[in-house]
Amino acid sequence: MAPGLEDLALGLIKDHYPDFGPTLAHEYLTEKHRLPLSVSTVRNLMVKEGLWVGKEQRKKRVFQLRPRRAQEGELIQIDGSEHEWFEGRGPYCTLLTFIDDATSKIMHLKFVKSENVFDYFQAAREYIELYGRPVAFYSDKHGVFRVNREGAISGTGMTQFGRAMAELDIQLICANTPQAKGRVERRHRDLQDRLIKAMRLEKISTLKEANAFLPSYIDDFNERFAKSPQNKVNAHRPLLSEHSLDRIFCLKEPRILSKNLTLQYKNIIYQIISERPSYIMRKTEVTVLESKDGRVTIEHRGKSLVAVPYHQMQARAEEVSSKEIATALEQKKKPYKPGKYHPWKSARRGFSRRLRELCLCD
Repeated sequence: MAPGLEDLALGLIKDHYPDFGPTLAHEYLTEKHRLPLSVSTVRNLMVKEGLWVGKEQRKKRVFQLRPRRAQEGELIQIDGSEHEWFEGRGPYCTLLTFIDDATSKIMHLKFVKSENVFDYFQAAREYIELYGRPVAFYSDKHGVFRVNREGAISGTGMTQFGRAMAELDIQLICANTPQAKGRVERRHRDLQDRLIKAMRLEKISTLKEANAFLPSYIDDFNERFAKSPQNKVNAHRPLLSEHSLDRIFCLKEPRILSKNLTLQYKNIIYQIISERPSYIMRKTEVTVLESKDGRVTIEHRGKSLVAVPYHQMQARAEEVSSKEIATALEQKKKPYKPGKYHPWKSARRGFSRRLRELCLCD
């Protein structure tokens, strides 16, 4: 090897390819810089300088065991599992799972089309109506639970689900790794084996049938696998009189009224009708509430205002969940129709003409 070649190669790697693997760095060194080095030489240079660590030398990240919470309802792990739950008999869907950290009990299950805010609203509402308010929900960093857009400066930095939990005095914790919420992840693994087979035997093939089957399945599963909590006192808290679930589990958006007391929400202009002088409410901040069925109400300081849809603008596009884009596009796709001069049609016309000639000859 020519003197100084290794130093030249290392200098180029540090300046231009510090995060490249040995094979990719070798390609650039030989093709772009014309350095006569082998892949093994480049690898040895990078390992020696600490620029590359082989698979055998990489240390796997070790996660320490986290002790269970002491009381049932103290921490509820929630997650969604997108899977072929019906083995092709029904739609590809998602199972929303609520697991108690203290006991590993399945507290609630619900089949939905995809992970979206309204389905999480409905599942959380059903949970709270069954057990009361837990101390905390423990989730991943899905967009339903956490604002993941970098540099987001508008709004409060809180998602609609996070806002609903804050109104119910339920702490929302977002895990940094899947291992941190391992109990719900392991339950998904169990359910993808046991629940799928149970629904196969029951010949269940729709979301409605599956959701009706889940309560009895949960009871049987918990009887087999649930553990006893360290503290027998249940940590769930009852709903308070000020907790109106209809007003909490909905979308809420702030708006500022114009001079003529109008506001725009989702391409619709709403005119506020008030008996008070119009100048009193100019530039007033109001809250728009939208329920899952599309009903819109407008409130000011907790009181509903009379609002009339004044003008509907043309929607630019149909809104669908990111998990449902592929299905929506497939449904919108028109069947292919060959053109007038497509080769298939030309071949068909030629065959018909030849057939007529043979018939005439006979």
